[in-house]
Amino acid sequence: MLKQISIYAENKKGAMQNITKILLDNQINILGSVTNDSAEYGIVRMVVSDPETACKALNDNDYLCRMVNVIGVEITDEVGNLNKLLGFISDGNISLDYLYLSFNRQSGKPIMVFHTEEPKMVENVLKQKGYTVL
Repeated sequence: MLKQISIYAENKKGAMQNITKILLDNQINILGSVTNDSAEYGIVRMVVSDPETACKALNDNDYLCRMVNVIGVEITDEVGNLNKLLGFISDGNISLDYLYLSFNRQSGKPIMVFHTEEPKMVENVLKQKGYTVL
């Protein structure tokens, strides 16, 4: 299972660059990311090379940062493949909270990152269907 960091950041000019600078200063690579915003704050979700160090560094710089488990699933870059994968999850009666795209730097294949309250169930369903779960 992958560790994802969730960073709560004020919606203001330069906030994202400040976050990435903190990661740079700590030699942390961003492997996947998605950002959602609201009127005053945004949530930046990232899979990074060293989540523990990233979270500590961000907390030390007054960001609220939490780690959660997410599932990474390697898929092929084909029309309809995500729909097929989501169908398997739906058939398992499993709910997803959110998902976003990353990629496997070694294989060059896309990786769908999922958050769910039932990670083991998702992992089992997808492994049974032949997917590579990270």
